[in-house]
Amino acid sequence: MTSIVGLDTAKNVFQVHGVDGKGNITIRKRLRRAQVSDFFANFPCCIIGLEATQGAHHWARVLETFGHTVRLIAPQFVKPYLKSQKNDANDAAAICEAVSRPHMQFVPRKTVEQQDMQALHRVRSRLIGSRTQIGNQIRGLLAEYGIVLPQHLSQVRKALPQLTEENETRLSGFAKRLFTTLYEELCALDQRILVIEAEVNQAFQQNALCRRIAEVEGIGPVTATAVVAAISNGDTFHNGRQFAA
Repeated sequence: MTSIVGLDTAKNVFQVHGVDGKGNITIRKRLRRAQVSDFFANFPCCIIGLEATQGAHHWARVLETFGHTVRLIAPQFVKPYLKSQKNDANDAAAICEAVSRPHMQFVPRKTVEQQDMQALHRVRSRLIGSRTQIGNQIRGLLAEYGIVLPQHLSQVRKALPQLTEENETRLSGFAKRLFTTLYEELCALDQRILVIEAEVNQAFQQNALCRRIAEVEGIGPVTATAVVAAISNGDTFHNGRQFAA
């Protein structure tokens, strides 16, 4: 009877590698993505190991609904158990071997709420990065016309409307139209970031743990929600250094 399964997840084809209590191989099977749920719904309850990569938390929640015990392992802890060249079958066998180790460290499963919050922060981070890129590009292009602006974005927002006025002689008509477009793009990003930050504040108000973390001096809604999104409720830390790591 299969007691431990290593499941190598992918976009379309998943690899299953199972062993019994003595380590004997009981199953090696390839599954299409659409087959995974049905297969494990009818599979005897066991321990299933997954690499903590893209989609792993979703599959952990799905498999747990069928009564399985799911353990997520960081990829760097699986690599030492890879016995041959890297492929789906060998990866699944390595996961199966890693999950059976008595002192293996596992990654706590995230809830849907945590993933929602983490997705929100990732979108916010991308938008802020895009806004910074546009600001730097505007300053760089203006420098080519002999117009040097301070680095802060507020200076770019303040100066651009004045630089695109009709009585401005340092820029050509074409350049004014171009910088007007860039200014509109910058303002649009500002608005999108404000919408995202409103979502962050709403998530903060609705989460008691976030509000509790924010009681620490210097921590606001953004930091509090980022911590809750990244750190599972089941995580325990012995000291601040371990938490930071």
